[in-house]
Amino acid sequence: MIRFEGVHKSFNGHAVLKGLDLELPARSISVILGPSGEGKSVLLKHMMGLLRPDRGRVIVDGTDLSTMDERAINGFRKKFGMLFQNAALFDSLTVEENVAFPLREHSGLSESEISERVRQKLELVGLKGALQKMPAELSGGMRKRVGLARAIALEPGIILYDEPTTGLDPLMTDTINRLIVDTHKATNVTSVIISHDIEATFQVADFVAMLHDGVIVEQGDPERFQKSRHPFVRKFLGRQGD
Repeated sequence: MIRFEGVHKSFNGHAVLKGLDLELPARSISVILGPSGEGKSVLLKHMMGLLRPDRGRVIVDGTDLSTMDERAINGFRKKFGMLFQNAALFDSLTVEENVAFPLREHSGLSESEISERVRQKLELVGLKGALQKMPAELSGGMRKRVGLARAIALEPGIILYDEPTTGLDPLMTDTINRLIVDTHKATNVTSVIISHDIEATFQVADFVAMLHDGVIVEQGDPERFQKSRHPFVRKFLGRQGD
């Protein structure tokens, strides 16, 4: 579904991606692990065509993003739903209006169809009764749920999660992890999570890749990943003395 081939990206002479190769399986939950500052967000932006590689190719659903102009890429981004780290809700809009926003902007649905779609998505994330609440009335976990309902409103084929459990307590982290898995099962999409949360990763992932020093140093299913002999991976997992 998503493939990086020899991707290089630098900013002001500083190389962030250094010939990165990665292939993420379709209809699976993939987690890209790595400490802060390793370029995980840069990787995510390349998937959506928000950044273009200096060299190499990014291929999504069989399409080479480097061959597309801005207008084509803007349309292509409808394939993606995005849950931002802080949910990125519009504080002046109700929960219902927040989830309806992308539908009004991009779908062409009637108002009655939008209302029905919004109710469906909020029910899916367990917020059936929160339509008229304002973001300020919501807990951090509830805000994430609204953000996820908005991310899936256009029924995308790919959902991207930017550090979805950052800033949450352990109980809410478990809740969000279950929500990610349940949403994935209900929608049968390709899910990609960037994270530095090891415990959460192994609760949800079908596939794990480690980004370090501009390249992928380990990848595979969780069982294989946890058996990695790569020194950085073992240190990251806290097993450098094994």
